Amino acid sequence: MKRTYPFAQVDVFSDTPYRGNPLAVVLDAEDISDDEMLLIARWTNLSETTFVLPPSDSNADYRLRIFTPAKEIPFAGHPTLGSAHAWLENGGAPRRRGRIVQECGAGLVELKQDGDLLSFAAPPILHAGPLEADYLNRVADALGVGMERIVDSQWVDNGPGWMAVMLDSAQSVLSLNPDFSEIPQAMVGVIGPYAEGSRHLFELRAFAPGGPCGGRSGDGQSECICGAMVDSNWEGA
Repeated sequence: MKRTYPFAQVDVFSDTPYRGNPLAVVLDAEDISDDEMLLIARWTNLSETTFVLPPSDSNADYRLRIFTPAKEIPFAGHPTLGSAHAWLENGGAPRRRGRIVQECGAGLVELKQDGDLLSFAAPPILHAGPLEADYLNRVADALGVGMERIVDSQWVDNGPGWMAVMLDSAQSVLSLNPDFSEIPQAMVGVIGPYAEGSRHLFELRAFAPGGPCGGRSGDGQSECICGAMVDSNWEGA
């Protein structure tokens, strides 16, 4: 690297400092090599560091590369939101007002801009279907729950390898104290319903033990995926 680059650290999912999911964003990164990107991601030591480049697809506003401290991944949720925010703050102008198109390893991802709010449509799921019985038993052991508390489970992988598990209640989700030492690369979104009449519908927690943080304050990908599972009439939802 022979010059300086615009850089931002974004706190995603929270308007309270230090309560969200942090993300490092390097802009104008077209001349940074793959090895240098990985080195920077290891240095920031956040769950993800992103690099914003000019698009190679004429339909996109920019291209995004996403790195964990260990490797590059094709897509992740909070890096998508945080990078779009940083790009806009750095003077980025979408081709269409209120609509941003990100090019990444998962293809084109469309984001909607509504004032200060950003949302995105998740890319297609690459690995779907119920978790295999043996693996589900290992996940249950890691979560510390009995099989009788698991309502349903699905592979919902559209890039990093997420799975989603629905428990019988929000309280079951809140009481989790998992140990993923036997399946350290698991990426698990766990969701459970609140009682009828409650202020909230569901409680969601995301666990990514393979990354530098085991439990996340918020994870855009697991949240939109679990939401999609609820909308698609998960058993018991």
